[in-house]
Amino acid sequence: MKIIRILNNNSVVATDEKNREVVLFGAGLGYMKARGQPVEDEKIEKRFYMEEKKKLNRFAELINSIPMEYILFSQQIIDEAKIKYGKQLEDNIYISLPDHIANAVDGAKQGIHTKNPMLWDIKRFYKDEFEIGEYALTVIAEKTGIELEMDEAAYIALHFVNAEIGGSKDTALDITRMMQEISELVKQKFQIDFDEESLAYYRYITHLKFFAQRVLNQSYYTDEDEDLFRMVIRKYPEEYGCVKQICEFLEKDFSYRVGIDEKTYLTVHIARVVKR
Repeated sequence: MKIIRILNNNSVVATDEKNREVVLFGAGLGYMKARGQPVEDEKIEKRFYMEEKKKLNRFAELINSIPMEYILFSQQIIDEAKIKYGKQLEDNIYISLPDHIANAVDGAKQGIHTKNPMLWDIKRFYKDEFEIGEYALTVIAEKTGIELEMDEAAYIALHFVNAEIGGSKDTALDITRMMQEISELVKQKFQIDFDEESLAYYRYITHLKFFAQRVLNQSYYTDEDEDLFRMVIRKYPEEYGCVKQICEFLEKDFSYRVGIDEKTYLTVHIARVVKR
């Protein structure tokens, strides 16, 4: 591998044998080195590949703006998410997570704690990601001695949600708010509390998350099965009544006209989750 850019004494950008750009970390890796020189392989401790040049440049900037420890233990948290929860994550998580953690720890040192108004909804809708957030708080406390509030577990969870679905933090918040509004409509209609440990609830929330994405992206199913739709609304008239309320809300607040297949699937998922 050859060095194409020196970031600091301990990190460089290099090209590997397949001519891919990679950020390398290791004690003294960039010390007294110059562009075009070979990398001392025995000094490499960590490697970060990124598919997009823009992300690689942002990552390189991040390395010089926050302590290296945040990048390294953020990778530990990301690895936990990938191994324990099987998450497929976009590269941006390697930038957004350490940057967020560094700012959160710096704020906590100054006595600043940012409340998360969506804490309980994020915990409810994104169970795996929230557990990753809780794990992150444990790692942060071990590495820095700073114990962050549980609100931060929810903020960190959103970074993982974004890395799974793409988009910005605002996108994840919009999705969460939409899921919250729809779930409240269902709960009020049927006067129930969800069994959040049930398989039906897990399936309902999963469907709702991707449905909310389609609403925000203004995307639709291309095929529509009218026969199935008619059969479902005959079988679940009350649940379909709830879906009609949801459709009115989405058209009013998001200018989204829900298609036949979306109505069908939403009706079925609601029927399962409210079943007593």
